[in-house]
Amino acid sequence: MADIHIHRDHALGLARAREIAWAWAEQVEAKFDMACTVLEGETSDTVEFSRSGVKGQLIVAAKHFELSAKLGFLLGAFRGTIEGEIQKELDTLLSAAPLKKPKAKK
Repeated sequence: MADIHIHRDHALGLARAREIAWAWAEQVEAKFDMACTVLEGETSDTVEFSRSGVKGQLIVAAKHFELSAKLGFLLGAFRGTIEGEIQKELDTLLSAAPLKKPKAKK
């Protein structure tokens, strides 16, 4: 078995991070035939994903994303490619997220 671990810090807040995580889940469902389940929490969410040969989770918090996955024997040979593809998808979604502007004081 091969493991993948990806951590990305952000300053988006939980609400915007949730939107990005849900968009990511929709992408991997369509592109990689993953089954995704979102478990919402008070301070973070967990997106569980799986398909034959892959099982993992994406922790979505106000200040970071934490993805961990286990690849089965056959997909383990492609760990580098799979990890790179996940990083690219997540980084693309994060770069498209508008930066929060500070609220003007009244």
